[in-house]
Amino acid sequence: MNSRRKFVKQTTLAGVGITMLPNLSFGLQKGASNQKLKLAFIGVGLRGTNHLNNALQRKDIEVTAICDIDPNRINIALKHISDAGFSKPQVFGSSDYDYRNLLELKEVDAVVISTPWLWHTKMAVDAMKAGKYTGLEVSAANTLEECWDLVNTHEETGSHLMILENVNYRRDVLAVLNMVKQNVFGELLHFRCGYQHDLRGVKLNDGKTAYGKGVEFGEKGISESVWRTQHSLLRNADVYPTHGLGPIAVMADVNRGNRFLSLTSHATKAIGLNKYIVENGGKDHPNAKLKWKQGDVITSTIETSNGETIIVTHDVNSPQPYSLGFKVKGSQGVTDFDYHTQRIHVEGTTKGHGWEDMDAWFEKYDHPLWKKYGDSATEAGHGGIDFFVLNAFVESAKANIAPPMDAYDAAAWSAVTPLSELSIENNGAPQDFPDFTRGMWVKRKPYNWMKDTY
Repeated sequence: MNSRRKFVKQTTLAGVGITMLPNLSFGLQKGASNQKLKLAFIGVGLRGTNHLNNALQRKDIEVTAICDIDPNRINIALKHISDAGFSKPQVFGSSDYDYRNLLELKEVDAVVISTPWLWHTKMAVDAMKAGKYTGLEVSAANTLEECWDLVNTHEETGSHLMILENVNYRRDVLAVLNMVKQNVFGELLHFRCGYQHDLRGVKLNDGKTAYGKGVEFGEKGISESVWRTQHSLLRNADVYPTHGLGPIAVMADVNRGNRFLSLTSHATKAIGLNKYIVENGGKDHPNAKLKWKQGDVITSTIETSNGETIIVTHDVNSPQPYSLGFKVKGSQGVTDFDYHTQRIHVEGTTKGHGWEDMDAWFEKYDHPLWKKYGDSATEAGHGGIDFFVLNAFVESAKANIAPPMDAYDAAAWSAVTPLSELSIENNGAPQDFPDFTRGMWVKRKPYNWMKDTY
């Protein structure tokens, strides 16, 4: 169990990606179609290339097209495709909207979108209108209008959308989901989650290395600092809620027998990014004069129709080890689990009133997917969650069926961003969550998360 405990910690650290599993052979399940999925990638930066590399491990896909406005990223992607023994795909990226020419190709069945946030909804809507099975990176939308655009386009076209939330496939997350499904915690009451991760070295860099020292962003930056940092300058909101909220929403059957009702949010003062700039670039650097809008710590509380509460924390502008801070509390027990903490208390099982280490619990409730492929994932040296989320996308796309995390989930989970912004602007005033299912959450059945296929 020491190796399992270490592995759980590794999967936590790998929560944002960087995974290839060369020992896994997906797409070969018994009875599966032999027809290959014609897959395209819009955006082949660091995240998109990660998805591409994982796709190149499969035997049931063809990479037929790629798109990126950065020629350097195109060349890197083409080399990876060639090295993997795949044919050269069609290439797009001559302009911001060249991706629409990619979407016109009959040689594309499905598309993975890994671009800056402001392009997510626009590209996903165009992809669904083109009849492509669409995989969309997180967060899926920036405004309530965009959330509705995703839902309305899915309903109007019949094209499916999957939000590619990889944390839902973390080994510890799926083990706790298994425990929830088996009623270990009793009737659910309360959850905590969030995204706590020092991103100052991501939002600010030297314009040469993605995660290097430096205090530049925008046109002078590189990688995510080119676009991500601007959100912190202009928006006081939880702009990245889905890594924490996605797993909790599944545990609480949100959009499938339950739904988010309301949200209240508060933000602290904003000092972390300025402090970092002054310390690394000097008080006379032009960026040291900027007034950042996003509070260093943003706390949102969500109420559900079934009477649970969910506290979501966004903390990325100050010193903070990576943590999603999960808590699941029910009438029978409670667990806190993440990189630094894996503890549980179950009434009538745990001795006394103290906490118990979760090693034995993780072993007992290990998810069927991880039981089936866990050894290969461990041998690969990384968490494996990116491969699992891509597998779910590819298998769903091949069958052209609703994915585990669909357009309604993408809308509901992403709506935290505009709703938190409105609440903070109005001194923490409650904001009503739209019902993106239009009442169908009452009848929709939960996805079968406990199978060993995807």
